Amino acid sequence: MTAFLPPLRLVGADLLMDGRIERAAIGLAEGQLRDDRLPELDLTGYLVLPGIIDLHGDGFERQVFPRPTAPFPMAAALQATDREAAAHGVTTAFLAQSWSWEGGHRGPDQAEALMAAVLDHRETGLTDLRVQIRAETHLVEETARLIAAVERFRVGYVVFNDHLGEGLAMQRHQPARFAQWAAKAALDPAALAHRMETARARAREVPRALCQMAEAFDRLGVVYGSHDDPDAETREFYSMIGARVSEFPTRRRAAQAARAAGDPVVMGAPNVVRGGSQAGNIAAEELIREGLCDALVSDYHIPALAMAAWALADRGHLTFARAWGLISSGPARVLRLADRGRIAPGLRADLVVICRETRRIEATIAGGRLSYLSGRLAGRFLSPPPALRLAAE
Repeated sequence: MTAFLPPLRLVGADLLMDGRIERAAIGLAEGQLRDDRLPELDLTGYLVLPGIIDLHGDGFERQVFPRPTAPFPMAAALQATDREAAAHGVTTAFLAQSWSWEGGHRGPDQAEALMAAVLDHRETGLTDLRVQIRAETHLVEETARLIAAVERFRVGYVVFNDHLGEGLAMQRHQPARFAQWAAKAALDPAALAHRMETARARAREVPRALCQMAEAFDRLGVVYGSHDDPDAETREFYSMIGARVSEFPTRRRAAQAARAAGDPVVMGAPNVVRGGSQAGNIAAEELIREGLCDALVSDYHIPALAMAAWALADRGHLTFARAWGLISSGPARVLRLADRGRIAPGLRADLVVICRETRRIEATIAGGRLSYLSGRLAGRFLSPPPALRLAAE
């Protein structure tokens, strides 16, 4: 494991603390934030913000499968994912892995391989990589296996998907797109259609399987929710069984139902940056303006996280401090990660250092370890003042 940074106190920067940005100082030692008198490092001209917590990102698939039929070793793919996350200020990242009737890179075998690899990676990694399982509701025959895998690999976050209807509609009305989907799963269209029909034949077993998983996840302390809620009724059903997180609701009514029940709503940062959903669903920006969004996630593009915070502030929807909270303290509350997401003594030393002038991320500190360093800031870290050099020695 990479060594901690030597004890130091960051001074001269503007810090995001207690919901506002102000000139302040913070120390770190042995992986934790401290309020002690420590050797100082001058960060004048910089912002120091809480590390980004990404609750749902599937961009890692491009590292594992740069082409659908060209897989690369999982360990190398996770190392690349770790580095990419760090370069964009992410200190905790949940890799969104499907558990689907599609099979292939979205099937249970691949999911278990990823879970095992992430556990191994955490022994040496810098970014805190974790797994989020996206469980297709109609894969009922694998319910017991999923519960066992969640327990064995210490998975802390699961969302329920039901993309069967979408797939059947695509098959009928968009055959070319359906063929592309099949190819991505390394199947021909007929084979994918057969898998969907097999899943649909077990629709009556879905409610019982969902309740079985919900009971197990409650026992294990797993946070769970649903993905792509299309309406209030669907959100109310999932809330009723304990699946409290509403991830990417596609309509305002679904988000409103989540808020009425006290359930957190998670939306995609790319949706904010691009000014709307690429799939034609509700714009995340609308929900944010209405107070109906608790956290933003990278979805398919990890650089969008920090970009979304700046965009929300520049467009006048939120202060920058509140916008950054959507990618730090907000996600921490959703997943009940009490040791991170804020800058306060005693918490995990997860920090992002941004140049005020250029808005570029120049350093990321994950768990007290330097996971990314670039730009002019590198000179300050690599040529520290004498007091800090003595502390390191």
